[in-house]
Amino acid sequence: MKVKRRTVWLLTLLSLAAVISVYYVFEPNRNVDLTTIFTDDTLQETTLTGVSEEEIAATTSESYVFDEMRMEVSNERDQLREQLTQKIASEEMSAEEKNEAFNEMNALIKQESSEAMLEMLIKSLGYADSLVRVEGEKVAVSVISDEQLTKQQANEIVYIIKTELENADVTVNAQSNYY
Repeated sequence: MKVKRRTVWLLTLLSLAAVISVYYVFEPNRNVDLTTIFTDDTLQETTLTGVSEEEIAATTSESYVFDEMRMEVSNERDQLREQLTQKIASEEMSAEEKNEAFNEMNALIKQESSEAMLEMLIKSLGYADSLVRVEGEKVAVSVISDEQLTKQQANEIVYIIKTELENADVTVNAQSNYY
């Protein structure tokens, strides 16, 4: 029995829509008037219900700076990865050069995964965000903390880095997230 692709996609989308609607309808602690979804009220006329003024607090984070830095590094590495892929696919390169490009690509992947893992380990210590950059033997760590970083906390970060990268020269930079 052959089933057309369109039919499969339609059934998949319908089942997804059904699951999402059941989730939103039966989600506990929702103070939502479902009739507002079907009205023609404009966004300016809509009011937020169930939230008091005391519960609304302005929060800011320097994490967007880390996100921008991650994007820049990601773009640079994507370009490098593309160049290496072109070298590997090129018929003009020798087998030795292709092998070298392949090894560089593997090292790049290993570096990215190690940085992501270290960021996750540092965040698990209770920091709002962290950014780890590995350049050879040098490791630069930046963290965002709700309080000032003590020497003990910095040593704890250095210890985590040294357990993963034994010969690393670690620099810890802390940015506070408090006012």
